[in-house]
Amino acid sequence: MDTNSGLDVRYPGDPGFDEARRVWNAMIDHRPAVVVRCRDAADVVAALALARRDGLEVGVRCGGHSVVGHGVPDGGLMIDLTSMGAVRVDPGRRRAFVQGGALLGALDAATQPYGLATTAGNVSHTGVGGLTLGGGMGWLARQYGLTCDNVVSFEVVTAAGDVVRAAADERPELYWALRGGGGNFGVVTEFELRLHEVGTRALGVELDFPVSGAVPVVERWRDLAGDAPRAATYTAGVHDGVVTLGLVWVGDPATGRAHAQVLDTLGEPAARRVDELSYLELQTREDSARGHAVRRYWKGHYVRDLTRAAIEALLATEPGVRAGLQAYGGAIADVPDDETAFSQRQTRFEYVAATGWTDLDEDAARMSAARASAARMEPFASGVYVNALSDDGAAGVRRAYPPEKLARLTAVKAGYDPDNVFHLNQNIEPAAT
Repeated sequence: MDTNSGLDVRYPGDPGFDEARRVWNAMIDHRPAVVVRCRDAADVVAALALARRDGLEVGVRCGGHSVVGHGVPDGGLMIDLTSMGAVRVDPGRRRAFVQGGALLGALDAATQPYGLATTAGNVSHTGVGGLTLGGGMGWLARQYGLTCDNVVSFEVVTAAGDVVRAAADERPELYWALRGGGGNFGVVTEFELRLHEVGTRALGVELDFPVSGAVPVVERWRDLAGDAPRAATYTAGVHDGVVTLGLVWVGDPATGRAHAQVLDTLGEPAARRVDELSYLELQTREDSARGHAVRRYWKGHYVRDLTRAAIEALLATEPGVRAGLQAYGGAIADVPDDETAFSQRQTRFEYVAATGWTDLDEDAARMSAARASAARMEPFASGVYVNALSDDGAAGVRRAYPPEKLARLTAVKAGYDPDNVFHLNQNIEPAAT
């Protein structure tokens, strides 16, 4: 493969090659044949041409948070977008123009000096691209919708190498599919995002209770979550015999403290944490201190009705697994279901069972524990968030989208990627023609 195009091409053994292929999940040890570090849309076009010429499978890496390592093709060509990390803010129009390789932390750092933000996940080293294309849940979603609901336009490089714009008034079917359909339809090289005045302050409240006897406590928390103002996102977690119940409030901390007094009706906790913090601190507090050194696995569900039986299943989470719930509703549910590819807008909670470890000898036991925990919740599930899928394959994709929506997505796929070049993702195959 030549480099006459001026591309930044890295082969095994070249400086930066191993760094580029290293992703957030230390279980992933894929070795591409070549890495192309793209600086703009033209580089992406050239990289796709190289892949076509040499018959190489294509992977697209942004933040590297795919738990199964979809961004790093074993023996293929990896399009590395990490050099495309710039964010430009127009505070007057409340817009952010975000390159395809930017991380959430870069987006927040660029917008917060103006007191602006948009929904952007919970972990700052996540890629904007993967988060947005799958939907984009975050602490602002109940107030302002998912990240994908705040996309004004996309710049996309298609499988054919065309650079196109997708917006409500231009290629509306592609615009629809990109808002929740994942990385199936092209490489997004720029996102135009709508921003909101959110201020710079936040509040986090957490109360710990022993799992034993906690069913009525969680039931009361569930009922409070259903009546919560949109500035509040209720959260619950279970880990090694402790259930942690609370909320995150984005806005004036004093107002958040006043609302959080309702949590006193849960009873006397074993421990209580109330933290006033900046919005930027909130957006980084779940970052992984050990970075790419941890082996990871997770399973997820959407839960529409957190019944007593579902709560009992949640509290029976396996040792070593962290099970969490995050409340939906509010502005998420305001959007008509057929307006975007993202589905399950009427869900009440997102559930994830996750585990992390460093000893490879624990792989089988750790994954088995996460699967067992999620299996207990499956009878109460209504579907799954596509960004929470792991090794679920085609069955997982069918859980993420109802049949009529999946059929529409396969039609868009046939129009923009009929050969399924972009299949290293939670794959939507093109409709037969």
